[in-house]
Amino acid sequence: MRMDGQDESSNIDDERGSSGVGGGFRIGGGHIGIGAIAVALLAWGVFGINPLTTLSLLGGGSAPVQQQSAPQHSGPVQSSPGEDAQVKFVSQVLRSTEETWGDIFRASSKTYVAPRLVLYRGSYPTACGQGQAAMGPFYCPGDSKVYLDLGFFDTMRTQLGAGGDFAQAYVIAHEVGHHVQHLLGITDKVDAMRQREDEAQANAMSVRVELQADCFAGVWARRSQKENGWRLEPDDVEKAINAAQQIGDDTLQRKAQGVVVPERFTHGTSAQRVHWFGQGMKTGNPQACDTFSAQNL
Repeated sequence: MRMDGQDESSNIDDERGSSGVGGGFRIGGGHIGIGAIAVALLAWGVFGINPLTTLSLLGGGSAPVQQQSAPQHSGPVQSSPGEDAQVKFVSQVLRSTEETWGDIFRASSKTYVAPRLVLYRGSYPTACGQGQAAMGPFYCPGDSKVYLDLGFFDTMRTQLGAGGDFAQAYVIAHEVGHHVQHLLGITDKVDAMRQREDEAQANAMSVRVELQADCFAGVWARRSQKENGWRLEPDDVEKAINAAQQIGDDTLQRKAQGVVVPERFTHGTSAQRVHWFGQGMKTGNPQACDTFSAQNL
């Protein structure tokens, strides 16, 4: 993926020189990041924790949130040339999402309010509770921010076999997709419905939310590439599809315990994630991302 000469976003908060301590991460009224299932798999591999238990904790949304303390600033950001390049790339991708969704909203006589993206290390307080790097990137509707520890990109490459710049851009675009859902009122409607449903039904609704965010990421990829002039390398789409495949519920459950439990899905199968990302990329039309009306996902 080549973004040479692309503009950078002004909506980056670099908090890598800060840290914060506080309560647990609240999911009720919020969204699990794309890395949540990766956390479950890593917890199983390192600590022997059943990944389905981890996913239940991450997706249950009933744990109380302690009051968050202010982040502690530990001085200037210590960064390597490699990290500096990653920060620039993240900023360019974020800017491209701002341009794409700004155009889409204007076409519907709406105003797109871009999210801020917070770069942090380890742990950081958010309006949704205490963010942890192990959660992977996530979006918090409480403060309209995307949170990212750059170390997750290494996790994608080494633990999930999903490396490459376009795969990383897909992750950012997916979280921005959750922000779009928040702006459109989808988030509030889904959260209200989830509270009235049992666990299996709530999980099924979460799948539709996540697949729509995948589709929105595809919309960004199609439109931004065309409108902003950055170009894909020959294997970029394959890498993004591989990333979607590696974080499908069925793939991770199968890796973790050898069996698949569909009623515990929260993000969709590998095939579903690939399909909806492809749907967005093929059409470039957010109207084609209505996963809530789809009979077959």
